[in-house]
Amino acid sequence: MSHHLRLVSFKLCPYVQRSVIVLNYCKIPYDIDYIDIMNPPDWFKALSPLGKVPIVQVDHERVIFESAVIMELVSELNPPLLHPHDPIDKAYNRAWIEYSGAMLGTQYELMTTPDEAVFTKALSTLKEQMGWVEQQMHATPFFNGESLNLIDAAYAPLFMRLAVLSKHYDLQAFAHTPKVKAWAEHLLALEAVKTSVVADFEPLFYQMLHNRKSYVAQFVPA
Repeated sequence: MSHHLRLVSFKLCPYVQRSVIVLNYCKIPYDIDYIDIMNPPDWFKALSPLGKVPIVQVDHERVIFESAVIMELVSELNPPLLHPHDPIDKAYNRAWIEYSGAMLGTQYELMTTPDEAVFTKALSTLKEQMGWVEQQMHATPFFNGESLNLIDAAYAPLFMRLAVLSKHYDLQAFAHTPKVKAWAEHLLALEAVKTSVVADFEPLFYQMLHNRKSYVAQFVPA
């Protein structure tokens, strides 16, 4: 049975990108509406219990929120589930998906702070976090081996934003994490990942940095 899926988010949201990667990979049709997250429309406020994005509306009715939950829903609609079968391995993946959220928080601070000292500290924290992920890498080319799982989709938005920023400022984010670097490069080469953002993602990303008057904005195109 097919279902109508309507995603709602904003164009630079890394969390909706996770879901779009899984939808693309599973070749599931969907609609997506982008809103101004700083001035959300009333219809969105009526749908989202937390007032956050992304949400997915299923069959024009029920609303599912939280990106990790949405990813699992999408995967379950097109079996097999993109998780390891072993319960412990599955829990391990879910734990490290949660950790990617902490890394996205660090990255957001890195991207938006106007203060050089805060930027430097955030970059150091991100590299420490990357080191923890490096220790978990026991397979290639994906986190669990030969096929994409939900954990790969969870980390790809983080890697994409680092890659876009690193075109103009050498973060050295993977200087001490060669396994994570290889994983990131493999993910970013996938069509399901490359097509998971809007066509003008990069200029919008740089515009956001300038709008926030972030420290790193001085190094990227206006």
